[in-house]
Amino acid sequence: MKGQFDDVSDYDQVGSDGVHRVKIICLGDSAVGKSKLVERFLLDEYKSNQLSTYALTLFRHKATVDGVNVAVDFWDTAGQERFQKLHASYYHQAHACVLVFDVTRKITYKNLQKWYEELRLQRPTIPCICVANKIDADYDVTKKSFSFPLKHNMPIFYVSASDGTNVVKLFNEAIRAALQYKKNPTDFVDNILEELQAMASDDEDE
Repeated sequence: MKGQFDDVSDYDQVGSDGVHRVKIICLGDSAVGKSKLVERFLLDEYKSNQLSTYALTLFRHKATVDGVNVAVDFWDTAGQERFQKLHASYYHQAHACVLVFDVTRKITYKNLQKWYEELRLQRPTIPCICVANKIDADYDVTKKSFSFPLKHNMPIFYVSASDGTNVVKLFNEAIRAALQYKKNPTDFVDNILEELQAMASDDEDE
């Protein structure tokens, strides 16, 4: 596919213009507000695009972190989470994860563990941020301490896609974490895959 998605598989590279490209994936049950959160962050800037090859929606954003130019791709499941399992390509080369639940639906919180386990099978060490969305329904929920993020030693953000509470702070932190991970990757699975691909290319050249 030509055009905007030509380079979706080149996240581990630095562009010829010196721009770092990072991939941030959104996980969580259907209708927890993943897309709405990204749209709220990007406001009028965003242009969502369906990438039919992967059955997802991709949002592209430009940011600057400590003087470093960053091109960010936010990957959203486009409803595929209804099938309970996402394709491995969704996780491939991801630099950070935003894991979202809806504070008004307890089942979405209980299902965080399932999504987290699937994430760690594919990306064992990328930074993951827990997100409690729809706090505008009951702001008292922000006083509650949730055991899931504590158990897995991850930060939690209390946000509202509706009124924008903490949305910018959340995604700025996700971008910063993704860039830091890209500069210091620790996932050996992707490294092995890259080595195998390089070996295959060498064999083809011979």
